[in-house]
Parts: sequence; C-alpha cells; structure tokens
Amino acid sequence: MSAPLSPPSRERIERFLPGDTFADQVAVITGGGTGLGLELSRGLAERGARVCVLSRNPEHHTPLLEEAREKGWDITARAMDVRESDIVHETAMEIVKTHGKVDILVNNAAGNFVCPAERMSANAWRSVLGIVLDGTFYCSRSFGRTMIKNGGGQILNIVATYAWSGMPGVVHSASAKAGVLTMTKTLASEWARHGIRVNAIAPGPFESDGAGANLWPDDDQQRNMERMVPLKRFGTSLEMAAHCLYLLSPLNSWMTGACTTVDGGSSLQQPMWEPGTRLKHKPERK
Repeated sequence: MSAPLSPPSRERIERFLPGDTFADQVAVITGGGTGLGLELSRGLAERGARVCVLSRNPEHHTPLLEEAREKGWDITARAMDVRESDIVHETAMEIVKTHGKVDILVNNAAGNFVCPAERMSANAWRSVLGIVLDGTFYCSRSFGRTMIKNGGGQILNIVATYAWSGMPGVVHSASAKAGVLTMTKTLASEWARHGIRVNAIAPGPFESDGAGANLWPDDDQQRNMERMVPLKRFGTSLEMAAHCLYLLSPLNSWMTGACTTVDGGSSLQQPMWEPGTRLKHKPERK
C-alpha cells in the first residue's frame, strides 16, 4: 500500500493566496483562539484582514495576541458566549463601532463529546445545541444585520459530515450541525439579494487538541479511526484553514448555499470486501 499523501506546508499554502487577499476586510471568528479557528485567524491576518476573535475563555486569546504583536497582525479578541443572544448583539455593535463594518463571519464555536443517546442528560443536549445551533443563528443574525446595511458580506459555517450521515455517540452534535447546514442554505437563499454569501465546510477528523481529547482520547482509538479514512491519515488544522481561506477568497465569489466536504474520503461508502483480493463465487445450487 502506498504511503498517505503528506499534508501541505504553510509555505505551499502561502503561494496560492497572496498577502493582500483580504486587505481592508474585517473578519470575526467565533472560537478563534484554538484549533481550526486559531489557524484561520492566523491565515486571515497574514493576508491583510483585521481579525476579531470571539470565544468564552479569554485565556485562549493570549498566545494568538502575543503572536500578532510579534508579526504585526491586526488581531483583537473579546470574551463572548455565543449562547447569549443579547451579549452577541452588543458585541456585534461594539465591533462595528470600532471597525466600521464586518465583511466576514466564521461560525466556528462548537462543543462535542461522545455519549450514547440513552445516557445523555437534558443539560448535555441543551449545551451543545446552544453553542452550535443557537450560537450560529445569534451570530449570523446580529452580524448579518450589519452586512445588510453595508451592502454585503459572507458567512462561513463549520459543520461535519455526520450532519447528513449521522454517527453513534454524537446525537447532540449531529442534530445541531444538521440544523446549521439547513440554516446555511436558508440564509444563502434569503440574503443573496443583499449581497451576502453563506457557505459551509464539513471537515472530517483532523488533528486538534479539543477533538483529540473528546473524540479519540488515546492512541489506539486514533489509529482505529485513521484506518477508516481512505487516505489513511487525519487532516490537520492548517489544511482545514486553507480550504476555509479559499472559500472566503475572491476566487469563490459565485458560490453560496454550498457545503464543501474535506474529509480524506471518510464519509464515502466503505468497501464490502478487502480491496485487491479476488472474490470467490459460491457454487451454484443444484
């Protein structure tokens, strides 16, 4: 079996989108201090955007803000819980007052853990739906209003392939992500007349501290999951961020209401037999 394709380096990605790709644009990223959100915050700032990171835990902001000072990026951060509708609205107004507009919103804040449906508490169910589904709507509504006033913008939602396939152990997250996927299509249709594009990306399993701790907490589980991926490895946060940057770039200006799957083939139907083996047919019955 051939070795899996290696993930692209930061230098390779930088060759495809120049440093002024998002110049003069203001980008808001929820959950932007860790994992995919962190890499996307870096990528947008590297390419000229003024980035505002929103997350519940301000401790997640510190390393990124220090990196921004060293590299001269325009990044600010605020503590915000996406489940609080009034706080989301107030934060959106403060950001618009400071920056004058918002061009890009990435709804990346999420919560997830594995739990059988029959053992899931109401609080666990409500917590994940509150962050993923309610939070995506509250942020889209508040920042979308400012985009309507300013004549356009774009929203990118982070979903998952189990939004349409389902997966045991994550009924709360799968249900919430399915709602976000439908929300993506609905808002894309409703807000296209305002010049607002709304798309989604569905990553497969990729390397991040949060996912690793909650979904594959030990090496054996990770290896088992990797074997189920046709490309035989997990993705990386950098790879996922690169696809997000493309979707947000001018190269993607005529796409709305779509969901791009980036999962190494893990959502494809698995073979019914071992690839490369010759099938032996049963003898005909007499």
